[in-house]
Amino acid sequence: MKITAFNGSPRGENGNTYLMTEEFLAGAREAGAETEHVLLAHKRIGHCVGCFACWLKTPGVCVIKDDMAGLLGKFAASDIVLYATPLYVDNVTGIMKNFMDRLIPLGDPRFAKTPDGECRHIIRNGKSPDIAVIANSGFPEQSHFQVLKLLFRRVARNMNARVVAEIYRGGGEIFRSTGLVLLPFIARYKKLLREAGKEVAAGRAISAETAAALEKPIVPEDMYIKNANEYFEKVLKNLSAGKKQIKD
Repeated sequence: MKITAFNGSPRGENGNTYLMTEEFLAGAREAGAETEHVLLAHKRIGHCVGCFACWLKTPGVCVIKDDMAGLLGKFAASDIVLYATPLYVDNVTGIMKNFMDRLIPLGDPRFAKTPDGECRHIIRNGKSPDIAVIANSGFPEQSHFQVLKLLFRRVARNMNARVVAEIYRGGGEIFRSTGLVLLPFIARYKKLLREAGKEVAAGRAISAETAAALEKPIVPEDMYIKNANEYFEKVLKNLSAGKKQIKD
């Protein structure tokens, strides 16, 4: 079992998405999976120009010479591909969107009907890796992930794949907290992420019990909002004081 995580956070190793993904992959390794965590922020990935050369002139090969060629190989060699992204304007990040657009060489221009009668392009090798998703949002509510849930179901349909795991975490900024009161709550959630990784590596699914626990708030929403606002008030106050000193 090979699980490759493609992380679209611009923060790279400093992001909350990174922390969540690392815990999940650690659990997968405990269950015997081979894992890799690819930080797209460290890769050169140009945007797709829509020339269709990878379909018509050089089948399977993009004309853009950047890091995407190697990433396509990693993608195709995986049993499960984990899309990891923070939520940006209810969607994936720009880095992740470029990556997803540049997967087009894996397809074929010809059409095929899905079992429910909708067209999609043929996948060059017949089937893509299964899909897992990890995303976090600074807002505390789980409702902010509605677009991503639909998006990855459509991605799976287009790529003749299955969505085998989804972890959406509202209140993701809590992972950066160093407050002693919050640390036990964070540790409990990290343990759940590891358990999810184990379950996906062992059976390509997250159990109903683990999935339900992952959906619960890490801390009460009121507490999260209060702490977030206090943090930003402090940052803004410090920045304002710094500007005043420079002016003086």
